Amino acid sequence: MKKTKHMDFEIKRWTIFLILMLTYILVYFHRMAPGVVSKFLMADFAVSGAGLGSLAAIYFFVYAVMQIPSGVMADILGIRTAIVAGNITAGLGSILFGMATNFEMACAGRFFVGLGVSVVFVNIMKNNSVWFSERVFGIMSGLTLLVGNLGSIFAAGPLSALLDVFHWRLVFVSIGGLSLVLAAAGFLIVQNRPEDAGFPGLIKAGGLPVSQKQRPPWLKSLANVIRVRKVWPGFFVQFGMVGGLYAFMGLWGVPYLRDVFGISRAFAAHHITVMLVSFAGGSFFFGWVSDRIGKRKPVMLTASLLYAGSWLILIYLPWSPGLFGMALFGLMGFAGSGFVLTFACAKEVIDPDFSGMAVSVVNTGCFIGTALMQPLFGRVMDLTWAGTLDGSARIYCAADYQNGFLIMLAFAAVGVMGAMKIQETNCRNISQQKMQASDAEKPSLFQN
Repeated sequence: MKKTKHMDFEIKRWTIFLILMLTYILVYFHRMAPGVVSKFLMADFAVSGAGLGSLAAIYFFVYAVMQIPSGVMADILGIRTAIVAGNITAGLGSILFGMATNFEMACAGRFFVGLGVSVVFVNIMKNNSVWFSERVFGIMSGLTLLVGNLGSIFAAGPLSALLDVFHWRLVFVSIGGLSLVLAAAGFLIVQNRPEDAGFPGLIKAGGLPVSQKQRPPWLKSLANVIRVRKVWPGFFVQFGMVGGLYAFMGLWGVPYLRDVFGISRAFAAHHITVMLVSFAGGSFFFGWVSDRIGKRKPVMLTASLLYAGSWLILIYLPWSPGLFGMALFGLMGFAGSGFVLTFACAKEVIDPDFSGMAVSVVNTGCFIGTALMQPLFGRVMDLTWAGTLDGSARIYCAADYQNGFLIMLAFAAVGVMGAMKIQETNCRNISQQKMQASDAEKPSLFQN
């Protein structure tokens, strides 16, 4: 009987995880797809580089603004409500984007896509914290990004090939329909906690320790989380590392290779595919290594230095598309994935009841960085653009891109500085350790 109950628990939590992962794959698809369809977007809506960057960045602006509300939703309303509402909103937004007849309508579609998908990741992290033991949280974070990046991979080479057969609009309408199907699946299957499905909570199963104290009002809780200084270095790691990386992978990488080296869209997309595969694999690798050695900071600092070094190579050393170019892009994607440990660090310096809010604060850095970088990169290139056109699409030269890459290198330096300030947690919740170490002192739930 006990064995059957355990099997039922495993089936339930992995089924929920599967639905969340399918949703997360679509999150990454929407994040990275504009780079491959950039030429179509510039032609259909007659926009400049800055305009294209702004269209792509709407997703990230909304995502950034919604991260803290997403954390509140995860902790207060629950995972199920957030995932269902998010899928419905993103699905309708993707359909609107695919049917857009003008630039304003396309912007509205991207807005609703960003609004819908913005709640997904934080709620997956919350799900991992309540359905899985903290001993495997680093690995689960890596696995989450590994699987989610399948959407990025599909948004590179496979999407490029698909566009040779189907119109880009049909692709986005179809993806919107899939989001609506996942909303229905989430409503029927997803549960907020093991207790809601009739299983014992992880505190009874020897997993993540959960505070039994009465929760303060959510606004006070959020204010307390924001005041925890140990949370913020992860924000700057994400701002610097992922802000530039997502802007390059998701928008400017393919146009750069196509404009400067004269290669086809498909061959350029292959380079981004390598980058995304390395990013996905690195996400799991860094989570596994960190859990294995019981350290967070040295792993993250090494990754941030490798990432900054890859930009130095791209900017200052001679290279060309092909094997060397793919190796360089692979290094950049692999090193950039080290940011995954920021989620574990955020969770491990705060009371577990408020892990959703802590993760959302850190995750905001990624999307503020990307939202700033995408239009800023396009604006910098527009300033030196020589006026070359391919139909209605602008063509930029190597010097134009080089100016933008210097900004990305500066962002990478911010990521390194953030990694240097990370609090080492030894892969354990240090707020819980402090509470257990001295009950007589009655420390606050929120440790500075």
